[in-house]
Amino acid sequence: MDQFINHPEVHDLLEKVRLAGLDKKTYSDIVDTDGYQYVDLVQEGGGVLGIALLGYTYIMEQAGIRFFSLAGSSAGAINSMMMAGLGQVGDAVSLKTLKMLSTKNLLEIADGDRRLWNLLQRFLDNKSWKYPLIAWNIRRIRKAIIIDLGLNPGNDFLDWIDKALLENGIRSLADLEKHRLKLPGLVNRISGKQIKREAGLKIIASDITSKSKITFPEMAELYWEKPDDVSPSMFVRASMSIPFFFKPMVVNNIPNAGATEDPDLPRTQTRWRKHTGYRGIIPQTVHFVDGGMLSNFPINVFHRDGVPAKPTFGARLSTWRQEAQEVKSIGNFCGAMISTMRQLHDYDFILKNADYKQLICNIDCDAQLDAQGNRMFNVLDFDMPAETQTELFRLGAAKAVEFLDAFNWEHYKNTRKQVTQVT
Repeated sequence: MDQFINHPEVHDLLEKVRLAGLDKKTYSDIVDTDGYQYVDLVQEGGGVLGIALLGYTYIMEQAGIRFFSLAGSSAGAINSMMMAGLGQVGDAVSLKTLKMLSTKNLLEIADGDRRLWNLLQRFLDNKSWKYPLIAWNIRRIRKAIIIDLGLNPGNDFLDWIDKALLENGIRSLADLEKHRLKLPGLVNRISGKQIKREAGLKIIASDITSKSKITFPEMAELYWEKPDDVSPSMFVRASMSIPFFFKPMVVNNIPNAGATEDPDLPRTQTRWRKHTGYRGIIPQTVHFVDGGMLSNFPINVFHRDGVPAKPTFGARLSTWRQEAQEVKSIGNFCGAMISTMRQLHDYDFILKNADYKQLICNIDCDAQLDAQGNRMFNVLDFDMPAETQTELFRLGAAKAVEFLDAFNWEHYKNTRKQVTQVT
């Protein structure tokens, strides 16, 4: 953990927070008795690039900001769940998450055939002898991709998250929800009214069986007979299932499998139709892949009309349509399709609600280049050296300072007021 917070440039950033008065600036109208300010937070997915999210949240906490409702996909779902589970609403939890990260060998998460991982690593590092090795391992590749639908089972990841939650007394969804009900004394600094609203948590996953975007934990009742007994680690495992890198998360024995919901029932009295609009036969088994396939940056999940009392901050890991995608090979073609699916739903919301651009911190990990013009970070680099992890953390911290320096809460509220008057 020391490698992150004791980095000289991180120390300089903390000093800038204090010298520039960013820890005294107003960011929200919702405060607690200790003077901490509250925002909602949405975090984007991006594999191991999610380390940058820890740098972002660390600086936010050092500036006196605390997080109320949380949402995210994939890597953003991991950090959201840790923030929800490792402390109560109003606690600073970044250091706990950093400790969890710094004691974990991330390569263990790639828990499939080591020979296939080594082959993938050669591609990531652009090393020679890749294609002869593909031919040599073709049977293993066929089994992993065609039969198992993924290189890695994802069991190590599930155990890692499960253990972290268990160490904090969370064994089930019921435990987590009880944990999240404990709120500090919150008031609206303008009206003086106490805040009693429940803190939200939204983990995004993609159900490719019913072709539905799923939000956990609220839709857990679709997949488990007793959702209160399910470990929240399952929701994160569903959300981070990067296609073909991880096997899909499979849930069997779906409640009421083989039946259809009564079409004459009001929508509010149904489950599948209410949550997803699905009207077909309820499947026996469901496969989940990465939530980022449908919404990698679910910035819309806490949106309400009118002028908010607290903002919804967003932390993005990737660039957003800043250059056209060349399509000259099957690799370009597949990459372009996946990128389009991952971004367009969220981009469409921003296009229609341009005020949200004031709330989003663009960390842009995938745009960082080294001296040779090569990308510094890779989404799938689970064997990332410690110094590269530290650089990701520092980047997230630096972008957070830039964001806090530029953000103007009163200007944002005036923008929303104008939007409300227009609509």
